[in-house]
Amino acid sequence: MRVLVTGGAGFVGSHIVTELNRRGHEPVVFDSLLAQAHPRTPSPPDAEWIRASVEDPEAVRRALHGVDAVCHQAAMVGLGTGFSDAPDYVARNDLGTAVLLATMAEAGVRDLVLAGSMVVYGEGRYDCPRHGRVRPGPRTPADLDAGRFEPTCPECGAELVPGLVGEDTPPDPRNVYAVTKLAQEHLAAAWTREVGGRAVSLRYHNVYGPGMPRDTPYAGVASLFRSALARGEEPRVFEDGAQRRDFVHARDVATANAVALESVPERGPGTLTAYNTGSGEPHTIGEMARALADEHGGPAPRVTGEYRLGDVRHITASSQRLMTELDWRPRVSFAEGMAEFARAAQRGDSGAVTSTPPAG
Repeated sequence: MRVLVTGGAGFVGSHIVTELNRRGHEPVVFDSLLAQAHPRTPSPPDAEWIRASVEDPEAVRRALHGVDAVCHQAAMVGLGTGFSDAPDYVARNDLGTAVLLATMAEAGVRDLVLAGSMVVYGEGRYDCPRHGRVRPGPRTPADLDAGRFEPTCPECGAELVPGLVGEDTPPDPRNVYAVTKLAQEHLAAAWTREVGGRAVSLRYHNVYGPGMPRDTPYAGVASLFRSALARGEEPRVFEDGAQRRDFVHARDVATANAVALESVPERGPGTLTAYNTGSGEPHTIGEMARALADEHGGPAPRVTGEYRLGDVRHITASSQRLMTELDWRPRVSFAEGMAEFARAAQRGDSGAVTSTPPAG
């Protein structure tokens, strides 16, 4: 299968290119090399490489020649520096996706795998001892300033019990990045219905691993902690460090993309299926910071009590649908992955595009 991988020189994209090559497919890397994701120009990947933006329809049109499917990874990620980033997020993520889909429709390419995100759910699943399943409202600056980080029941104010989110949970995006990721899914769903396309959205959890960008606000918390350790500084843990997340290794995410691409031609036209893509091992942000610091040899993390208003408290989801329907399994454990990541090069250290998987 010849696969156009947008964002294919990036962190997740480069791991996908490696996996597609391993499975005998023909990836084509399409990447604009945004400075936020590429502090240095990366080494050429082991694939045909086109340097262009998905916002450029002519470049996309040329790149789609002879392509069987598209794996759309190109996006701005993270919370960035503030709401002033909103125009860039919308342009890169939503306008870029619209241009890509319109051009795919013209070219007759009907199979798509989209890099979705768990951020579309907003706050995760919560249960109140008295009122059952509830959806807490956004956290307020007053509560956060006072160190009241946990959402409470909107009915009685009781402490809530976090749980796992399923794909059928109504979306509730709570920051600009989350809004753009949900819009990407809606655009892809509209495209499938109008042109008879087939699409999968993989709703990534907190992806980490070798090759993450260094020293940028446009990256996940694992990258920020690893960057601090590389500078000899203590990782700064916001809130109280008890925020629950699911940290999934980039190689496992790459495998999920590969099996999704291989399954897309078997799907009925006019469909988009979403799959949560996580490790199944929830951990707190504080646990992750301590694991990285311990494996790196310090310094120890510091819990600051600071917060970002666009952050959610807990978000972990069940990946059972992906495991059941596509026979996918995460292979890299939390302990193994953090030990590797604590010593691995970051993007900006060596410019490396991909990492070499461990033997075996």
